[in-house]
Amino acid sequence: MDEEYEVIVLGTGLKECILSGLLSVDGVKVLSRSLFPRSFLIHDLVLHMDRNDYYGGESTSLNLNQLWKKFRGEDKAPEHLGASRDYNVDMMPKFMMGNGKLVRTLIHTDVTKYLSFKAVDGSYVFVKGKVQKVPVTPMEALKSPLMGIFEKRRAGKFFSYVQDYDEKDPKTHNGMDLTRLTTKELIAKFGLDENTVDFIGHAVALHTNDQHLNQPALDTVMRMKLYAESLARFQGTSPYIYPLYGLGELPQAFARLSAVYGGTYMLNKPECKVEFDEEGKVIGVTSEGETARCKKIVCDPSYLPNKVRKIGRVARAIAIMSHPIPNTNDSHSVQVIIPQKQLARKSDMYVFCCSYSHNVAPKGKFIAFVSTDAETDNPQTELKAGIDLLGPVDEIFFDVYDRYEPVNEPALDNCFISTSYDATTHFETTVADVLNMYTLITGKQLDLSVDLSAASTEEE
Repeated sequence: MDEEYEVIVLGTGLKECILSGLLSVDGVKVLSRSLFPRSFLIHDLVLHMDRNDYYGGESTSLNLNQLWKKFRGEDKAPEHLGASRDYNVDMMPKFMMGNGKLVRTLIHTDVTKYLSFKAVDGSYVFVKGKVQKVPVTPMEALKSPLMGIFEKRRAGKFFSYVQDYDEKDPKTHNGMDLTRLTTKELIAKFGLDENTVDFIGHAVALHTNDQHLNQPALDTVMRMKLYAESLARFQGTSPYIYPLYGLGELPQAFARLSAVYGGTYMLNKPECKVEFDEEGKVIGVTSEGETARCKKIVCDPSYLPNKVRKIGRVARAIAIMSHPIPNTNDSHSVQVIIPQKQLARKSDMYVFCCSYSHNVAPKGKFIAFVSTDAETDNPQTELKAGIDLLGPVDEIFFDVYDRYEPVNEPALDNCFISTSYDATTHFETTVADVLNMYTLITGKQLDLSVDLSAASTEEE
């Protein structure tokens, strides 16, 4: 271990694994070590050091017995729920946009050859007290029960404008400069009502709050186009895809990628210590009396708690069910977004459901998550609106975790720290953090012009 690396990556969470893969593909000599597990991932050498019976950090995937032990404190779950090994319950479940930056990033690192994807069945929004399919094309707008007949026509015209919009072709702009015009001003030109604005902004453009309304409209329009392009790519009923066996496959896929470069594995390793010089710059990581020297550290907030600050909490419920979520057309995998205004909240609520169709549960079983930014000290009451959408549940678990963001100056200490995972059940905010960190570390933008066919789903 007495070697020098350009970068040491601490943690095998999704963000850390993706960054390790990106840097390895770039030819950077990378040492990656995990807190959960205690493991090393190195471009030339891979050492996995684990003191737990699972890995993946905060974004780990648990079997049923592990889930039961985490939330019930007992070693074994009831037999009526099925075999423990048939469960792959992701602790940070997030769907991938089929045409999005995360899929492009996975293709860039060539990790997709170790993964199989399947399209997600449904994309829904909770508006006016009902769960409704998210319309995104002019034709869907005309058929949607979300809107009255006149609103359908106005929404259809807006969707047509977005569909035809080409940033490089002024003829498609209708005389509007979307880098100056705000989203609120653009929407006003089409006369859309508040509920339509709500589902477009939160369930199509995937904004997490209403700040976008006062920001340039270009970002919202491009987000809507990404949603529509992802939907069209798989010709399905949602724009999302998800790995078979869940997101726990991602860290394993990056481990396999590292193994291609001659990696080895070591378990039961103790805590590591980040070392700094007199000027406060990182110089390495020490474990068992040996120090791996480096120029930069990449890690999650748990490794450098004195360089992060708490920015909030996420409340979530995890349910095991024997049926799909009602009013979602019997979808075996689905996302339902509840915009903040629909519940008079400051933040959106997200409902995620996956099942045996993605091999994350035994046949006939469904795993559902309800998550939101905690605004009170009573998560069970706070999550009730989302839980009520699930119908009867076999078992339900509640959890609250803190979120942190870095406060250090990477230019001064060469420490690049990720932000904790948010409450969303899609990857758009997560991949934005990864790509921003990549640019800070390397000083360049990642080229994501890739052949998307490398991430085809099993139905294709």
